[in-house]
Amino acid sequence: MSLSKQQHSTIKKYLIEKIRGKLATYNPETNAMPFHYRLLGKDRMALFSFVHSVNTMLGQSIFEQVGEIIAKARNEEAKAQYKDFSGFISKQAVLKIDEIMRELKSATRSPNQDKEVSEIVSVATAGEMGKEIKKRIDLFVKAKDGTEYYIELKTAKPNIDVFKSVKRQLLEWVAMRASKDSNVKIKTIVAIPYNPYEPEPYERWTLQGLFDLQHEVMVGEEFWDFLGGKGTYEDLLNVFEEAGLELYDEIDEKMRKIKERT
Repeated sequence: MSLSKQQHSTIKKYLIEKIRGKLATYNPETNAMPFHYRLLGKDRMALFSFVHSVNTMLGQSIFEQVGEIIAKARNEEAKAQYKDFSGFISKQAVLKIDEIMRELKSATRSPNQDKEVSEIVSVATAGEMGKEIKKRIDLFVKAKDGTEYYIELKTAKPNIDVFKSVKRQLLEWVAMRASKDSNVKIKTIVAIPYNPYEPEPYERWTLQGLFDLQHEVMVGEEFWDFLGGKGTYEDLLNVFEEAGLELYDEIDEKMRKIKERT
């Protein structure tokens, strides 16, 4: 399964609306950059600023929403920017997460998602429970077999400190969910929407030692095809290209008007 005609149309419409909305409200940064302007030209700098703004929007919301559109078709539930996730992190779960993180960082244990989840679930209601915590999940997917996927989308080249923080966050999600249902089938995933090293494999050295690379990390094609079935990634690239072609003249016109004002 890949993208249906309906999904293709919905995603394309969504992309065009988002970019048109950005164009309608976009004004380049007011910071004076005399050296850049003289070297590259104000029009190119305006376009660069716009591209940077769109890139930020892709990472902060668009990929999540597109993921929801794709995943809904073949799962029981899919929700981008899922805000209804809450639970407790028991005192014993805190200690267990600290232990796992310490051992991973010191390389005294190897990443194993199933083992880590099992260890945390076993203590999810042990000791003081503290206050209930609410978290926002980038993309939540509940499969038809009942498995719940909690997905964190990250930029293409996050650094090791970011990954350490993300790893702890994923473990805490397990503790929170298991505090309310110890029988839940839960999978946490770090998803990177595209591989910046393509056609070479993604350089996962920053992930080694922290993440179970076979089960906890998905990059580019692997991620999109997981959501929508084989062929989804290629279909999605085509949708983005079609939307871009339709917007080409509008973007050029916006940049021309900016140049005329400066």
